[in-house]
Amino acid sequence: MFSKVVTWRQITSHCCFSCSRAVLLRNASSSSSSSEPQYDLVVIGSGPGGYVASIKAAQLGLKTACVERNATYGGTCLNVGCIPSKALLHNSHLYYMARDGEFKRRGIQFDDISLNLPVLMKQKDDAVKSLTSGVAYLFKSNK
Repeated sequence: MFSKVVTWRQITSHCCFSCSRAVLLRNASSSSSSSEPQYDLVVIGSGPGGYVASIKAAQLGLKTACVERNATYGGTCLNVGCIPSKALLHNSHLYYMARDGEFKRRGIQFDDISLNLPVLMKQKDDAVKSLTSGVAYLFKSNK
């Protein structure tokens, strides 16, 4: 069962980090009466690999923690990398098509085209929020 997402500070005293995204813990604490949390598996990062590994491990019965340093789930890809950049690229492509591209060749013309950057950024933020909320829902659903 999936235990929870924890912070770096809560877990760093219990594991050694390696190149691997997941660290299998065996006897993480020397004392069985320790009040510190005990996990079978600690997954470092809640990006596309991390959240899938965490949830699958929990579904397979491992007591699992996912360590994320950021306030939102999803890692670099969902928060600042792939998803935000693709949302902005898609909107810029639509702008180009409306201004100079395919729309004109198809007889669709606009008299005045402009970019509203705050609206573009909000649309990008909404896309990110939707996907990171989806990852949060998956964690919650697999406790």
